[in-house]
Formats: sequence, structure tokens, C-alpha cells
Amino acid sequence: MAKLILSMDNLVLKEIPLNKERTTLGRKAHNDIQIDNLAVSGEHAVIVSILNDSFLEDLNSTNGTFVNGQQIKKHFLQNNDVIELGKYRLKYINEAAQSATQADFEKTMVLRPDMLRKANEPAAAKPAGGAVPAVMAPPIQTAPAAVPAAPALPFGAIQILTGSNIGRRLELTKSLTTLGKPGVQVAVIARRPIGYFLTHVEGARYPLVNGMAIHTQAHELKDHDVLELAGVKMEFSLKA
Repeated sequence: MAKLILSMDNLVLKEIPLNKERTTLGRKAHNDIQIDNLAVSGEHAVIVSILNDSFLEDLNSTNGTFVNGQQIKKHFLQNNDVIELGKYRLKYINEAAQSATQADFEKTMVLRPDMLRKANEPAAAKPAGGAVPAVMAPPIQTAPAAVPAAPALPFGAIQILTGSNIGRRLELTKSLTTLGKPGVQVAVIARRPIGYFLTHVEGARYPLVNGMAIHTQAHELKDHDVLELAGVKMEFSLKA
């Protein structure tokens, strides 16, 4: 589990585990991490943690949020990053994520290599006892009739179109998939009940979808949209 080490003037004050999806930082008492200092805004920043990934976002604070000396709006946190709030320092520790990024492919793209395969390779058969595909269970005869559920969202995938990993394919089965180059350009694809959405996380330039920048709002992806992120083009598709 990732954690933060809070310090001031090189004196460690406490360690804070990031065991929630949203961890808020600020001067007001309702924050998960309260820093009672006038240089810190009442609601200064938030850290969103999904699986092994954490994202820091400044909440329009008065004095700004800095990571490793650079002011950020949104930032994909990496092991040993130092968040600066006034005189306070929060060191981000996530050794599990660091060990998971040693593969060559992940040095350029935040994608798990074991989830990638050639586009023309058949998917490996699931072992006995593996995950069961999502299907509608038959109604229990003794239960009251239920309103029919909406059709399940088909799973999406990303196929790499350019670069050293051309032809590789990533199945978008997780609720959140991180793409890009940390420190250059990072975005996430979220799988929601109503569709897949691309959101900019880090970098001065926004990702492109079909040649157009998506800006700050989450952008809903359509079948066969072409994404461009950190200099790599990829195609999004939905399984039939």
C-alpha cells in the first residue's frame, strides 16, 4: 500500500497510509490530512488512488501545489515524489508500483506488458475456475419480477498504431487504465457503466482524440476513435 511521510524542516511528523480512494489535504479540519498552516488552503489538494496508481490534483489553492519543485495542476505520482505544501513536505512511497514498472515497455508507456498481445494473436483460454463472464442470471421464480437490467457494457481495447510496440493490444478490463509517459503526458481511461472515458492527468499538452485535444473534461470514447498520447497513436475499439 502506498503511503505519505509528512515532514517539516527535515523532521518527520507522521506516516499516512493511502488506504482510501480519495485523500484530501488542506487546512480545514474535515480534510483527511489536515495541515494547520496559513500557507495551506482550506481545501488544498486531493490524492485519488486506484489500485497501485495515485494521482495528485491541486484544488485551485491560493499558493499552489508543488511536486519535486515544479508547480502542478494534476500529477501522476511516482515512488519518492515529494509534494510541497508551504513549509511541509509529503514524500510519496509506493515500492510496489516501482517494482511493477521495471519492464522495458513500461519505461515508455504506463501499460502492463502481460496485458498486451499482438492484435492477430488469439486470446489465451481462461483456466478452469477462472473469472466468469458477466451474464444475466435467470430470475428466481419465487421472487417478484424485476425491471430488466440495461445490457452490460462491452469491454474495450486499445491497439498501438505507432512506435516500438506497434500492433500490441491492451484489453481495458480494469475500472481505470493509465496511459502515457510520467513527467511528459499521462491520461487515464475509466470504464463506467455508460461507457469509456479518457481524462487528462499530467502534462502541458492534452491528449488528442481523432486529432482534437480533449481539454480538462472527461471525454467519452467511441468505437474506432484514434488517440494520440505522449507521441504514440492508438485505436480504441469495443468488442462486438
